[in-house]
Amino acid sequence: MSESYTNGMATRRAVLGDAHVDKAETSKTRFDEPFQALITEAAWGTVWSSDKISKRERSMLTLALLAATGNFEEIPMHIRATANTGASQSDVIEVFQHVAIYAGVPKANHAIKLAKQTYKEMGVDL
Repeated sequence: MSESYTNGMATRRAVLGDAHVDKAETSKTRFDEPFQALITEAAWGTVWSSDKISKRERSMLTLALLAATGNFEEIPMHIRATANTGASQSDVIEVFQHVAIYAGVPKANHAIKLAKQTYKEMGVDL
């Protein structure tokens, strides 16, 4: 494996947690193995592994971009990751308020709904 893959897997585990990554790894097939390698190397090994901004800031940016682009299916995963990145509930609501102004209230509203549901599943008081 390449250094970016090794670094990516370590970062992916640190941010998303071993249980999430283990589940993704066990469900990987020959069909999606190239895609999994790509995101491990590029997203996790290059972008998320960079020390130019903090994991907290990356977490906030990721949540904002997911909501703004309507990619809601990954919001719960990244809300759970905030437990590892240091992004607080206060940070998350600020992110989604920013989304409301710059990308639309419906997108922010849906992202907030998903965040509330995920926090509840995590046993986090709101």
